Amino acid sequence: MDLKDIRREYSKMGLDESQLDQNPIKQFDLWLTQASETDLFTDPTAMTVATVDKNGMPSMRTVLLKGYDEKGFVFYTNYGSRKAQEIAGNNQVCLQFAWLPLERQVIIYGNAKKLSATESASYFNSRPEGSQIAAYASKQSMAVESRKMLEHAFEQMKNKFKQGKLPVPDFWGGYCIEPVAIEFWQGRESRLHDRFMYKLQDDGQWQVERLQP
Repeated sequence: MDLKDIRREYSKMGLDESQLDQNPIKQFDLWLTQASETDLFTDPTAMTVATVDKNGMPSMRTVLLKGYDEKGFVFYTNYGSRKAQEIAGNNQVCLQFAWLPLERQVIIYGNAKKLSATESASYFNSRPEGSQIAAYASKQSMAVESRKMLEHAFEQMKNKFKQGKLPVPDFWGGYCIEPVAIEFWQGRESRLHDRFMYKLQDDGQWQVERLQP
């Protein structure tokens, strides 16, 4: 297979500044709604989270967006995980939504802030029981000898908490990524893509500019 020959033309639609909402959160809401209403996506809320370790080495992983508003974009994790440890050292984070069947991407630059224990508890208690148990059983990002040992830890926790409601673990919770810049990318023919970058100003307003592709 010759990778140089794998290409396609982007020709579904364009994006003009006149079509953009002045508020990038509202623009994001529109695009997420459109992605969710098509049958092209299994996980339209899936996003890549990029963090950087103390040596400057970046790492990425895919998580699910669990909420968003004017304050920012929310996801949940184990606070002992690699991404949480890296956020503790550098809270500057980048998110990417790749809605490629619609020839669209959204990239969000921002600062990660822990949610309150109350906010994290509210979401944890809404999760299926199996997901709650898994949060206790898995020391996220840590090495494990085998799948069997992981399943054994799950069964141990399942038995431990079979008598009642699982308490919210103190090592688990959410982050809100407070955006400082948001880019909307729409594919176009001949690789002359449409890119618009919103930047948060000191007065709390958003300024938008077109970027060259």
